[in-house]
Amino acid sequence: MQPASVGFQCPECVAAGNAGVRRPRRGSAVRSAGRRFGPITLILIALNVAVALATAVSAVVVGVDPLRSFASPLQNAFAVSPAAVDAGEWWRVATAAFTHVSPIHLGLNMLALLLFGSELERQLGRARYLTIYLVSALGGAVALQLLGAYFQGAVGASAAIYGLLGAFGVVLVQQRQDLRGLLTLLVINLAISFLPGISLLGHLGGLVVGAAVAAVLVLGRRRRPVAVGGTVVLVLVLLALLFGGLR
Repeated sequence: MQPASVGFQCPECVAAGNAGVRRPRRGSAVRSAGRRFGPITLILIALNVAVALATAVSAVVVGVDPLRSFASPLQNAFAVSPAAVDAGEWWRVATAAFTHVSPIHLGLNMLALLLFGSELERQLGRARYLTIYLVSALGGAVALQLLGAYFQGAVGASAAIYGLLGAFGVVLVQQRQDLRGLLTLLVINLAISFLPGISLLGHLGGLVVGAAVAAVLVLGRRRRPVAVGGTVVLVLVLLALLFGGLR
């Protein structure tokens, strides 16, 4: 017999009672983080970190300290420039959006992605959020292609992150919330974008396109054909500008 709060219980009775009780499952740390920050945000961060590690290894091979810079042959191969796009190396538009120049550059962008991306993923859903991120990155590349220095390369997730900020502004307007905090943050960051070595054009392109695609997706939230059709048209226009040879 086993002592209980009232009297005694036989071991067989205790075992039979426990067999009918469902024990709570303990979720993994990854699953818990996915619920808190959003799986798409975590996947995007993982991709950026993976590319950073690859460029860091490439930097070590050529004798560059990876704790200071990721400058390397691989980084050069991933960077986007008008000259590279005109030469048919279109994949650089995608690879450049996941490549960074240093650990500080990576860390700041990933912190912003974690803070703003997770909130947008929660409010808009995974598909809309990922669409905004990718189309914003394309918008930054288009701005560089049309107005940037022809042979100057650029890398970084900043265009996509500025697109998320633009999208966040659209969401705040749609919800009739105060924009002053976001506008202050944008002004500070755009002022920083004028510093040497920072792509102001990429930031502005991502910001404008992110706001535009978010407006299409938010306005068409309950009208799927409008949301999908508007996004497709916007992407086609951006691709035409990118590859249309307008320079």
